[in-house]
Amino acid sequence: MKHPMTRFVILLFVAMLTLGPRLAAQDSSQAAPPAGLKSTDPKERAKAARDLARHGTPSDVPALAALINDPEADVRRAVVETLGAIHAAESLDPLITATHDADLKIRNAAIENLVNYYAGKSEEGGFIGLWKNTYSKAKGHFTQDDLKIDPGIQVEPKVIAALVAALNNADAIEPSRRAARGLGVLLAHDAVPDLVKGAHSLDDERALECLNSLLKIKDISTGPQLVDLLDSPVEEVKLQAAVTVGLLKVQEAVPKLQTLYENGANKPIQEKSLQGLAYIGSPVSVPIFTKALWSNDKSIRAIAAEGLGRAGDVQAMGDLQKAVNGEKSSEPRLAMMFAITALGGMTYLSDLVTGLGAAFRGDVVRSYLIELSRKREVLVRLYPFMSHRDADVRRQLCTVLMYSGDASSIEPLERLSQDSKGEVASEALRALRVVRMRAVATPAPPAPPSAN
Repeated sequence: MKHPMTRFVILLFVAMLTLGPRLAAQDSSQAAPPAGLKSTDPKERAKAARDLARHGTPSDVPALAALINDPEADVRRAVVETLGAIHAAESLDPLITATHDADLKIRNAAIENLVNYYAGKSEEGGFIGLWKNTYSKAKGHFTQDDLKIDPGIQVEPKVIAALVAALNNADAIEPSRRAARGLGVLLAHDAVPDLVKGAHSLDDERALECLNSLLKIKDISTGPQLVDLLDSPVEEVKLQAAVTVGLLKVQEAVPKLQTLYENGANKPIQEKSLQGLAYIGSPVSVPIFTKALWSNDKSIRAIAAEGLGRAGDVQAMGDLQKAVNGEKSSEPRLAMMFAITALGGMTYLSDLVTGLGAAFRGDVVRSYLIELSRKREVLVRLYPFMSHRDADVRRQLCTVLMYSGDASSIEPLERLSQDSKGEVASEALRALRVVRMRAVATPAPPAPPSAN
């Protein structure tokens, strides 16, 4: 029998072997912030803050937050950059403080990092192109972006409030523009009244960003408040307003949009006004869509086809079938297949699904399928394609279901969450989170017999 002291020593030794690495790791994770943060030299403080961008943890945030009002702008800038890199909920309050910084570049960075906390980063570490200017004065053309957070993500009200405050501060115009863009990314419904006001801004770019954000949020009730912008003297604002009121289904805008299309001074006005009409899909616009279906302009043909599909007039099926049979360009051909499917013909559903895997226009097809699969009879027909041999098709279908799926989508998504391709499994898990939340609120109805 071993001596009790010997047994104690052995147990202590085993415990050190077992717990030692764990305790060391814990001590490391809770290590004190770099002493340089308290240096009297501002260069040392800035360097210490930037060094934490590579290995900082949420436990470092209090020490960084203590410098958010540092007298040196370079230190504050480094702190804001690092708070964004740490990407922790603890960073939100100091970043909100930084949205009031005297240095406008620091305000911009704070706004970016607040939005970035919810929207995430690209694989390259950048912010998915969100903060590249979407309005190019050199080209004179506004390109809308569609980046937004996933459905169901809850954004802290204090973050929305900080961005609204930045939006409404017209004295700091660049932060105001970025806040307008960020509110759209965060799908900030509470900011809609402020965005409507901002859409009427005398600053063209700010107005465009507000319109694009309203387009993402899709609060239908705001549409009538934007119809007057169809008379804007700024062409880019008029063009964006035409698309926005269309997506918001503003029936009152139909007469004005039809006039703009028929009397359009140039191609952009004709194209965007017809696009607005196509999004609304009013039956009164069917004659315009039918005539435009045979335009020499392929973009006009594509938009006209979309409009016919949304208008729901099954009598248009003959024209669409004739048009698709003779169409050589991919853009209008895809739109015609979308329209035929929207009117109840399933002949081209397989072609649309296969198009998800195309490097060119795959995202357009995805948008079509998201819209189409809001109809139950289309949704259930997508499930057999979840085992498609093309991994890009499987991945894109997961995204479609994230936006349009219901409780019946859970089982096929669970299967793809075990897919051999990591990007497919990852997208399936992302979609599952959203669909499960939606399914709790809205259980799926029984599948129609025609689906079998």
